Amino acid sequence: MSQTFYCTTPIYYVNSNPHIGHAYTTIVSDAIIRFRRLFGEDAYFLTGTDEHGQKIAESAAKAKMEPQAFVDMMTQKFRELWPELHIEPDQFIRTTEERHKQIVQQILQQIYDNGEIFLKEYEGHYCVGCEEFLNESELVEGQCPTHQTVPEFRQERNYFFRMSAYQDWLVQMLKDQPDWIYPGRYRNEVLRFLENPLQDLCISRPKSRLTWGIELPFDSDFVTYVWFDALLNYASALDCPDGELFQRYWPVCHHIIGKDILKTHAVYWPCMLKAAGMTPFARLVVHGHWVSSGSKMSKTLGNVVDPLAMKEKLGVDGLRYFLVRDMSFGEDANFTEELAITRYNGDLANNFGNLLSRSVNLSRQNFSESVPECGPLTDAETELRAQFQNGVEQVQEFIRQFYLHKALEHIAWMASQVNGYLQQQAPWQLAKQPDQRERLGTVLYTALDATRILVGLLAPVMPEKMKLASTTLGLEGLPQLTELQPGLLQSGTALPKPEPLFPKIQVPKVQQEAPTPKEDSAPGSAATPLNIDEFNKVELKVGLIRDCAPVAGSDKLLHSQVDLGEGRLRSIVSGVAPRFSPADLIGQRVIVVSNLRPTKLRGVLSEGMILFAESEKGFELVKIPESVVPGSTVR
Repeated sequence: MSQTFYCTTPIYYVNSNPHIGHAYTTIVSDAIIRFRRLFGEDAYFLTGTDEHGQKIAESAAKAKMEPQAFVDMMTQKFRELWPELHIEPDQFIRTTEERHKQIVQQILQQIYDNGEIFLKEYEGHYCVGCEEFLNESELVEGQCPTHQTVPEFRQERNYFFRMSAYQDWLVQMLKDQPDWIYPGRYRNEVLRFLENPLQDLCISRPKSRLTWGIELPFDSDFVTYVWFDALLNYASALDCPDGELFQRYWPVCHHIIGKDILKTHAVYWPCMLKAAGMTPFARLVVHGHWVSSGSKMSKTLGNVVDPLAMKEKLGVDGLRYFLVRDMSFGEDANFTEELAITRYNGDLANNFGNLLSRSVNLSRQNFSESVPECGPLTDAETELRAQFQNGVEQVQEFIRQFYLHKALEHIAWMASQVNGYLQQQAPWQLAKQPDQRERLGTVLYTALDATRILVGLLAPVMPEKMKLASTTLGLEGLPQLTELQPGLLQSGTALPKPEPLFPKIQVPKVQQEAPTPKEDSAPGSAATPLNIDEFNKVELKVGLIRDCAPVAGSDKLLHSQVDLGEGRLRSIVSGVAPRFSPADLIGQRVIVVSNLRPTKLRGVLSEGMILFAESEKGFELVKIPESVVPGSTVR
């Protein structure tokens, strides 16, 4: 197992303001680095800005500024945003730095001297947004699929990198190292792309139409293609090829990128490294996009979300938690205010925050504002300790596999187990019985001790909130990995009065009225057989249960908030409380009858039906694989 780890984000193009997509990649990378350091590894984190190219020159001209002044202004916005989001990179690189320019020119010269760069006339479809020529096969109805614009037809004399010479090598490496690109479907996507002949790459732009770039060292009439410049930042930041940082971290380099820049990182970049005689990076880790109203969030399409606006609603660490928790790594995910607030309330306010508050308050009230002594353990404590021992190991494994969402899902499950333990042991009842004082101390000690472990596991995602939680538990600093073992909380530790760590936020309500049926009625049930035309009217969708709670006044009903990929949550009531707890359902993918007429059960709106299978236990959940995204049609 490697004891060093190097993590990079893409360097962000500064032709417009940072948005939630930038924030997600950088927050995820920051959390990965913090987890790796928690595990005792020597981890290094790089981010930065990409500052050359035609789009920068055009944006600067539009702003009536010189390009350098424009990129200075825009880069500062990224620099200032990251501390506000509790992001702490080890280095922030800019492609306009002199050291970066020198390394780019050195590598260009080396590849040129090796005979892998040549000059030729070329004509083709040029996308200004991508800043590259596109093949006919890459166009969709004559448009660039990324920017949804018609490329310009250009004829130029340019320098080309002999990328086609590396196709067989690249295909073989992808076959020999199946984990080199994660998740695997992106590796398969690259292999499908490489089934067609790989084209040589145009790597220059004539100064007659673009001067804002790094000059080619072998021809002063040209500047280099922005991607050939930008990709080299990952190595130039480490002072390649001889720098101490390069020797130390390059062999364990992990690039965290969005799927829209897969081709440049999985095809162009390794071929460039191979041509320069450099070892390719260790792994390419690819995430999906945040989606709004069915479309990828992008500055080009004008549907981006300002991360600073969302942090005002959720708090910085609440926003960090939502972004990491709600995107299954590699998949697209919906971003709405309602989804974010529902996750915050369910996992943070109701689950973890409630656990911290009531365990500390009960201990303060009954044990002189301090951690009680732990008496003899029963099976309940022994089982919970075993769950937490295994839970810490499981979280480590999830993080190493880049299953960050699963790690947080498991941590939330661990918190719900402690809340369930408290419900079963009822310390508020034990406190009324003088002869149960020792037992009361054991129960509260167990809850506080488990909460301490949760604080340590959540700190990489919510560093500032967990510092406050640690103080609330009377701890000096955040727990380290060796301290994330049950039974290490010191009895007698003073417990400060807790402040609400995650105050609940009001979720916007969907106003719909419908007649109120009896509690036991099943909306949409049918007693007679259906013909195929009637059955085809039933709409079945995959849903993801984001939150769940009992319906007040009913011992049968649970109220779920279900994501059907619609940009809002469906309110669905199910009569399964005797079989399932809310914690059993939260995070599960289910099948939903999505086109039932809305109704109310015990005054709670129900906008569909979750399907369950009958069994000797009463009901079983019909589960859907995690690879199926919410909103998918069931046929």
